[in-house]
Amino acid sequence: MKLSRLWQPRRLLFWQMLMFNVLSSVCTYGMRALPLNTLGLVLLGSIALLNVAFGLLAAWALMREEPPAR
Repeated sequence: MKLSRLWQPRRLLFWQMLMFNVLSSVCTYGMRALPLNTLGLVLLGSIALLNVAFGLLAAWALMREEPPAR
């Protein structure tokens, strides 16, 4: 597996991976910056963890497949 396979801006999966990572960062920021009750913290934390998991799955799929011919 090569890390250079992660950079495939012509594929939709690449942009989905980036968006999942951005959304998990936004959720984490919201957990720290906003005065939330326990339910809000659990909800945002769960969404952040799901986004991280989906981002990792997308990265793994990108690294396993050969990049398309240019």
